[in-house]
Amino acid sequence: MDHTVAAVIVQQPNFFGVLEDAQKISELAHQAGALLIACVNPISLGILQPPGEYGADIAVGEGQPLGNPVSFGGPHFGFFTVKEALLRRIPGRISGMTVDKVGARAFVLTLQAREQHIRREKATSNICTNQALCALKGAIYLALLGKEGIKKVGLLNLEKAHATFERLTKIKGVHAFSKKPFFNEFALRIDKDRRKLRQSFKKHRILGPLELGRFYPNMASSFLVAITEKRTPSDLNHLAGAIEEA
Repeated sequence: MDHTVAAVIVQQPNFFGVLEDAQKISELAHQAGALLIACVNPISLGILQPPGEYGADIAVGEGQPLGNPVSFGGPHFGFFTVKEALLRRIPGRISGMTVDKVGARAFVLTLQAREQHIRREKATSNICTNQALCALKGAIYLALLGKEGIKKVGLLNLEKAHATFERLTKIKGVHAFSKKPFFNEFALRIDKDRRKLRQSFKKHRILGPLELGRFYPNMASSFLVAITEKRTPSDLNHLAGAIEEA
């Protein structure tokens, strides 16, 4: 962390579901003269400290948990917010540089203010790519739940994830990846034959958990489990049974 660092991005909770010491990271970033960008789970903000309180300059995240279905990866919407001092510096459009299928340099419109590049009153398809429709769903979901509702959903995520963690770590061959606090995702080391584990999940019609070896070769026996407010005690027993059977 020195003067060459322009910005620090922190994911809260992180990829393994673990909570970061965001306040300390914020202090280190700002001491170096860098901006802090927080990538957050919106549901977690019902009970976790919001980015503004630990000094984040920019906050971004995925809006899918806000009343939108998983939809096999999309369509979803993202959210992007900044401190008031940076409001006038948000770009209307961002063009990203990439390469095309033959390797030649190409440009892609990564961010745009709205779908059509004409005056709004003349636009005819403002929601045809569905981001605006998904964002509308998110707004309705937040309005229906309100401040107390979001807090309740956050607590349900927390309680059910911890209950699942306690249940699974009692199974022979299943070990905690970390003792640090987590929200609704957690990693486990499962010392079982991965092929048999996959077969058991398939037999019980369970998708996942996510195999961390896909991202970290030295974590071939580790898995990421995600539990939301929609999971029931029956679902928990079903998952535990599938692991025990393997």
